[in-house]
Amino acid sequence: MTFTTQAEIKSFGGKLVKLQHDSKETKTKMDVNLYLPEQYYEQPDSKLPVLLYLSGLTCTPNNCSEKGFWQPYANKYGFAVVYPDTSPRGASIEGEDESYDFGSGAGFYVDATEEKWSKNYRMYSYILKELLPNLASSYSRLDFNNISITGHSMGGYGALMFYFRNPGKFKSVSAFSPISNPSNCAWGHKCFGGYLGSDKSKWAEYDPSELIKKYDGPDTPILIHTGTADPFYFRDHQLLPENLVKASEDSKLKGKIDLHLEEGYDHSYYFISSFTKDHAAHHAKYLGLSPKL
Repeated sequence: MTFTTQAEIKSFGGKLVKLQHDSKETKTKMDVNLYLPEQYYEQPDSKLPVLLYLSGLTCTPNNCSEKGFWQPYANKYGFAVVYPDTSPRGASIEGEDESYDFGSGAGFYVDATEEKWSKNYRMYSYILKELLPNLASSYSRLDFNNISITGHSMGGYGALMFYFRNPGKFKSVSAFSPISNPSNCAWGHKCFGGYLGSDKSKWAEYDPSELIKKYDGPDTPILIHTGTADPFYFRDHQLLPENLVKASEDSKLKGKIDLHLEEGYDHSYYFISSFTKDHAAHHAKYLGLSPKL
């Protein structure tokens, strides 16, 4: 795979690199943003850890790289940040642009099995088997064996799901407002049903509240922040973080879910950026990093 650089933007002493490539998994062009901290340029002999950030419904790689404010903490600790897209774009599938919560911008990080979607909507394999290995080949000074994962909403679900399905691959996981039990909420019903079909045993293969019951990897604590004024939490019951905590009680991760319900915060990037500092410190600890003095 060859990445084409679309832009390089200096930010907080490092650079945000906007990349594009042709994907074998999605059969489309894919965009990805990569933040390289100032250590990448100032310490040419060092190899830097990586944080993978998965975005939520409707988002592109630009949303968090513009509004999440990971850059100051990437520089503080010395890690790169990868921001993938949330779905294929322009796959020319009938109906893919009809709603915000299914199709374009809403790949739900699964490998679709339903015929209409299975050719292109392969976001699980795209990220794990294509994007990360090819970034590792193209950016040899980034250590993709020392990687953590986080995300927001659909991306928070994705972060938890990738972590539980791949024990030991990621040093740590955290999530902002994750869709914690998609098999039991409207967003999950729509996306799992559309991409995976009606067999709920297939849904369980991607549902964090089901996966945690069988998880047998490191017992690293998991950090989650959710706002109490988030309508998807208190009104629409899309997020269900308590279900994940309950599911963890009979698992290896009992007592390891550090759930913070933050009074008055909503679902937006105002909320995310308010707690990026905490999540950056969480991941830096397990990536083996110390802050710059």
